[in-house]
Amino acid sequence: MKTLLSRVALASVLMGASVMAFAATPAPEGAKVSIISPADGATVDKTFTVKFGIEGIDLKPAGDVSPHSGHHHLLIDVDQPIAPGQVIPADAQHVHFGKAQTETELTLTPGKHTLQLELGDTGHQAFDPVIVSKKITVNVK
Repeated sequence: MKTLLSRVALASVLMGASVMAFAATPAPEGAKVSIISPADGATVDKTFTVKFGIEGIDLKPAGDVSPHSGHHHLLIDVDQPIAPGQVIPADAQHVHFGKAQTETELTLTPGKHTLQLELGDTGHQAFDPVIVSKKITVNVK
């Protein structure tokens, strides 16, 4: 009986830890991100600069556990932002700025592309609710 209770207690602790590991970081009220430039609908060269805006939350590098802070991720041609509590992937469509960068030089193929910022917490997880910019479209020459 003691062994069974020990196993039940251990299982409860492990389940609780796994739930907490995936709990989304609450978004500070009023936190916003934006794409300062280029403007929505702009025609840009193949290589161009994207400038990021942030307000109502501190910009900190990934791994910095300061409260009410996060860092940018640029979503390129992505239909939907990453859901709250999910880790934002690192790939060609989800570019991480874990050093708290506020701009980047981006090279894209000619044609129409969408850009959107999503703020991630210290561990690259999406906030709850998600902190995302308006999605913009650029036309690459």
